[in-house]
Amino acid sequence: MNTFNSSAAAKGTSKGEETSLRILDAALSLFREQGFDSATMRDIAQAAGVATGAAYYYYPSKDAIVLDYYRRSAAEMQPKIEAALENAHGLESRLREVIRVKLDQFAPNRDVLRALLRNGADPKHPLSPFSPQTAEIRRADIDGFANALAGCGIRIPRDLAPELPGVLWFFQMGMILFWVIDESPRQERTGKLLDLGSKTVVMLIRASSLPLMRPLRRTVVQLIQIVKGG
Repeated sequence: MNTFNSSAAAKGTSKGEETSLRILDAALSLFREQGFDSATMRDIAQAAGVATGAAYYYYPSKDAIVLDYYRRSAAEMQPKIEAALENAHGLESRLREVIRVKLDQFAPNRDVLRALLRNGADPKHPLSPFSPQTAEIRRADIDGFANALAGCGIRIPRDLAPELPGVLWFFQMGMILFWVIDESPRQERTGKLLDLGSKTVVMLIRASSLPLMRPLRRTVVQLIQIVKGG
């Protein structure tokens, strides 16, 4: 099962693009079957029906393949996220549906993401969601949460507003991590956690605008800035 419709994506594209998509699909299939570490570039080239040198021409490493998968997935998800935001009413629904779009997108390669978990904790690893190599995807994701907050009908304190999209991105990353390791049938625990977690996040955002929360909010903003390195 392919993560995205490569045959459709290849229509109207160059032969080189079709070849890169074929290599990408072959790699993801091998990562699922053999694991990320066990699959070699030679194996990937053979599965894609290209020379090993050709595989290296398009992707200098397995990391480059995964990064391309991330980028293509992000691009394919964008119209789905926009539709989710347009059809969802209220921040709780928007937050929940945006994350569900991403879980659905990554579902065919959930085992691949699990194999990459140990890389995620190291911000220097190119496949980490915190690395310089994934910065463009991360920024686009955070911008997506800023769009989810826009016009959501909730009064957001001025000091918290610039930090909140990043906070929601961290919430999303926690949900994805839980989903990757969730062994319940059809990851039912993740669905329940997403519903309750989204509700809780929105309740906290609403409460943050209360006057008595101002000292706590100031401390929270300082904590966020420390985490960001500011």
